[in-house]
Amino acid sequence: MAIKFKKFIDQYWILLLLIGIKLVLQYILVNPVYELHRDEFLYLNQADHLAFGYISVPPFMAFISKIVWLLGGSMFWIRFFPAFFGILTIVFTWLIVESVGGSLLSKIIASSALVFSALMRINMLYQPNSFDILTWTIIFYLLIKFIQSEKPEWLWLLSVIVAVGFYNKYNLLFLLAGLVIGLLLTYQRKIFTNPNFWKALIISLILLFPNIIWQIVNHFPVFQHMKVLKHNQLDNNSSTGFLISQVLFFFGSLPLTAGALVAFFFFKPFRAYRFIGICFVAVIALFAYMKAKDYYAVGIYPVIIAFGSVYIDSILSKKWRLIVLPLILCFNLIVFLITLKVVYPIYSPSEIIQNAKTFEKLGLLRWEDGKNHNLPQDFADMLGWREMADKSLAVYNMIPANERENTLVICYNYGQAGALNYFNRTKMPEAYSYNTDYIYWLPRLKKIQNILLVGKNPGQQITGQFKECKLMGVVENSCARESGTEIYLLTGANDFFTMVFYNNVEEHKKKLDIF
Repeated sequence: MAIKFKKFIDQYWILLLLIGIKLVLQYILVNPVYELHRDEFLYLNQADHLAFGYISVPPFMAFISKIVWLLGGSMFWIRFFPAFFGILTIVFTWLIVESVGGSLLSKIIASSALVFSALMRINMLYQPNSFDILTWTIIFYLLIKFIQSEKPEWLWLLSVIVAVGFYNKYNLLFLLAGLVIGLLLTYQRKIFTNPNFWKALIISLILLFPNIIWQIVNHFPVFQHMKVLKHNQLDNNSSTGFLISQVLFFFGSLPLTAGALVAFFFFKPFRAYRFIGICFVAVIALFAYMKAKDYYAVGIYPVIIAFGSVYIDSILSKKWRLIVLPLILCFNLIVFLITLKVVYPIYSPSEIIQNAKTFEKLGLLRWEDGKNHNLPQDFADMLGWREMADKSLAVYNMIPANERENTLVICYNYGQAGALNYFNRTKMPEAYSYNTDYIYWLPRLKKIQNILLVGKNPGQQITGQFKECKLMGVVENSCARESGTEIYLLTGANDFFTMVFYNNVEEHKKKLDIF
């Protein structure tokens, strides 16, 4: 046992070193002034409402959130899981290089290219994206192993990973579309005549059956969500902007990406893997046509970088290998260091404002509404939440104890509700919203007497049904996206309000007017 462990360390100590570096960087590249992102609060809140599906996302993150809460729910564990998924992505990239005969140097180049890349930024946020990228990478690894051995076991594993990937993010559909195109256009199309492929497909569908049933029962909210996403966000994007971002994301690894694309089509030893090159082109083309968010395609790059490193290593003489490959590594590291302070939340908000021109030139101040703001959108979404939660708790504590069971905490968006539920988890009742999943979690009170409202003035139509409506506080952090969010206390609802409120909730559910 000791001999095997020593052999493992001797073979993979550099990989373990890179993993350690990445894990440390994931924690130290975030200025402590920043809190959680609005989306992170939602995923953490889903742990309290486990289900086979959600209006906003598939259910995988809810399961991970349950584990986070079992571990205490601290910031450490929230940051750990996306970092861990990023580490596994690097491990499988290393294994891809190994599986196609890459040298130790090509393994180091490929793995380093991912450690010091946009993947680091994505792995900072507790969102489905990190596991999505990992899923794509594992799928390519399993396909490669199946092509090399034709053992059905790899297809069984592939069927499980595909199902789990769908439980994490439906974005996986674009990869599968690209793979189908790539396989059909190469001699690897023979996989479709293999009975084990269709058995694996059936296994995936069986595993996905609970989520499919959930979508059917809830009238396929995924389609409504996609429609609203396109209208509110994607329509502000452009195909050109998407393609430019693809270059910038892995700019330090451009030689590897270019090398891989050349290799897939002109390098004879990689002929068996040409479908991966075609898949890459198809996926990028599909996302560009859809004017997708630029990070949607990041999952395709680990396998491309892996093959690129092997190809460049293969065509160079021993002398040039020891010169060119370290130069690629250094170039990637230099690009990472140059962009460090603008891509990662290292600067405080005041420092970003002082260096606004630099951020603006790089397009980092442009939000999904198509306009420029003081801070990058993700950074602004990581501010003001604790202030909001603390002020809301202070207002809630003013409500007489005998009236609290008839009090609802309602927010205008899911970020507000999630933040209150995270920071005030054991101090006040759960907050809800008409947004996304929260509308389905609303409790059915016999009588609503008071409402603690976070958002904006609800207007006379609502306030007129209460004896009193008071503005109790405002989010004052001017750099937060939630700056100016108001906190109201509405007390003494009339006898008809409860019925009107729940009727309104049902109307929103029917129309799916909740995004």
